[in-house]
This record gives sequence, C-alpha cells and structure tokens, in this order.
Amino acid sequence: MRPWGAPLKGSSDKSTGQRRRLTQRVAEDPLPRPAGETVAQSNVVVGPAGTPYDVGEEGGEAPPSGAAAAEPGASRNPRSVPGPPPRLVDERRLWRQGHHLVAGVDEVGRGAWAGPLSVGVAVMESAVMKVRSRRVPAGLRDSKLLPEERREAIFERVGSWCAAWAVGHSDPEECDRLGMTAALRLATRRAFAALPEEARPDAVVLDGNFDYVSPTAMPTLFDDEPPVCTPVVRTMIGADALCASVAAASVLAKVTRDRVMRGLAESFPPFDFDRNKGYPSPTHKRALCGYGMTAIHRRSWVFAEHLPWR
Repeated sequence: MRPWGAPLKGSSDKSTGQRRRLTQRVAEDPLPRPAGETVAQSNVVVGPAGTPYDVGEEGGEAPPSGAAAAEPGASRNPRSVPGPPPRLVDERRLWRQGHHLVAGVDEVGRGAWAGPLSVGVAVMESAVMKVRSRRVPAGLRDSKLLPEERREAIFERVGSWCAAWAVGHSDPEECDRLGMTAALRLATRRAFAALPEEARPDAVVLDGNFDYVSPTAMPTLFDDEPPVCTPVVRTMIGADALCASVAAASVLAKVTRDRVMRGLAESFPPFDFDRNKGYPSPTHKRALCGYGMTAIHRRSWVFAEHLPWR
C-alpha cells in the first residue's frame, strides 16, 4: 500500500499538466527546475489587464457552498464587506513624486505547513488610474478579511483593474533549503520576471516593515543573477488593508495559491488541503500523526520536530 507521505503514482505529471492549461500567459521559471515537479512547484501565474484568469480547471468560479472555512477574522456573511475600503492615497503620492508604475506587493502562505510560499504583485499605472472608470473595485479588501467565496467572486474584476499582475511561488523544498527570507525574495523575483518588461514597477508599496523586495547583499541566493527590476520600496504595516494596490496583490496571490492547494487536495485526501490550504488545522494535525509528512510539507518547520515518531 502506498503511504500518504508519498504522492499518488502519476499525480505529479497530471497535476502539472492541469496547471499548464491556463488561458492567461504563463511565464517559464527563470531558474532551472528538476523534471517531475509537482503543482506546488509551478513557478508563476501572470495576468495582463483584460485577459481571463482561469487558474487550473476551475474557470474562476466560486467553490461550492461550504467548500472551505472562512479565514480567521473573515466575515461570515458573504454579502457583507468588512471594514472601510482601501484607497490609492499612497500610490498617488508616489505618482506625484514621478513614479509612473507603482505596484502593491504582498505574500501569502508564510505560516502554512504545506504548499508554496506565494508573492503577488499588482501594478498600477498613473495615467490609467486617473480615469474615473478605474476606481477601486467594489468589495476589494485585504484577503484575510474576506471569506473564500468573496475572494473568488472579485478575483477577475481585481485582475482586470490592474495594469498587470503576477504571482510568483517558492516551493516547500526551496523554503526549507533557503529559509523564509530568501524564499520570499525568490518568489518576488519570479513574479517581477513574469511581468511584461514595460509593466515592471519603478516603485513598490510593501505590506509589513521588512523589505524583501530590494536587492539583497547576498546575490548568491539567486545564482548571482541580476535583479529583474530595482524599484523604490515603501514598507507599511497594514498596507494590505489601507492601500488598494496591496489589497489587490493580496487577493490575487491568495486566490492563486488557494487554487493550487485545492488541486493538491485530490492527491492527499486525509490532509483536507481543499479546506485548510496547508495551514494548521485539527484535521491536518491528525493526518500528520497518522500518515506522516507528504512531499509538499515544509520539513524544516518547528511542527515537524513534534510529530509522534521524532
């Protein structure tokens, strides 16, 4: 009998094939990758404005009712939108300073036990955003404040609103091998590389107080490759709730990663990845105790030291 700590036979090739059938442009991974990668190791998803954003085979449809529990702090009522809407105040300030393309950047998956670490980049163009019809999409909020069905419902609208957007991933093995800081930089680099060259930002608003966008003093983390772009970076705690571009990046990254995890759930049923998305949950913990870690778990995380057989 095949242990749950290993993928189903043939699941890697099938899953990768499903992820490759995208209706938007998907850029190739800028770094060499081994053959036989899983869907969690897929590199980037890109969405130029005005194109459909069908990730996997779900076609952008909201999941069935009850398909996933709401995020902690998310509204329980899918019709309600919590909190005041984010605005373009900080983006406009950067435009007035002479920056033409301003991007919001946010990460998802940092606290997960399994699956990729993902970074979303949502690019705003000053000339386009001055048009009244380009006002902030209704219902846009920090992805953590929205239940899954609401995020899915606004995903295409948010993507169309951006001048360009991309989501880059670092897979679990890279998170273990490089550490979280370098994995964040790598996922961000992949997202920037996936953007059309003319849409790469010259300024970035970054959620939090740690800058993982600016070039590092240790280029060997990225095989000595030069940075894709070197934007001015403004860090801001709570930017995903206050800045529209960062909220957009948050939603685009969260929905993209959630779809990856729902695709993986079929290969690892006991782990309930379609609901918990690789984050800690009672079902996830029970499955780890009963079956061990899968190929998509982060083995260097502290939780791995407390499994029964360690």
